[in-house]
Amino acid sequence: MEKIVLIVHILTALAIIVLILMQQGKGASAGASFGAGASQTVFGSEGSGNFFTRATAIFAFVFFCTSFGLAIIAKNSLSITADDIPAVIESAPIESDVPGSDFAVPSVKQDGGDANDVPVAPGSEQ
Repeated sequence: MEKIVLIVHILTALAIIVLILMQQGKGASAGASFGAGASQTVFGSEGSGNFFTRATAIFAFVFFCTSFGLAIIAKNSLSITADDIPAVIESAPIESDVPGSDFAVPSVKQDGGDANDVPVAPGSEQ
């Protein structure tokens, strides 16, 4: 069943591409409005726009339905069991090679101090 829907899906996509490429642009109908041989065409004086537009809409609807059907088939064929899901592995805490900081950070003095003090930016004095 899945292969049939997939084949219809691919053929519909190709049909949509062909129909869109066969359609004329909006500027191509300017000559037909003045009677430029439009009565001699296969699709009549209205042109092929109406036929191609309707056919494209029908194929687009079929494409949407087959896309939706393939999504449902894929969802139903997917079976996840508890054996497929990996269990959480508990381990001991990781020891770091970086030594910890056991020293205190000195506070910033506002009145100036020794060479180890961080200078205060101008205008940020409290």
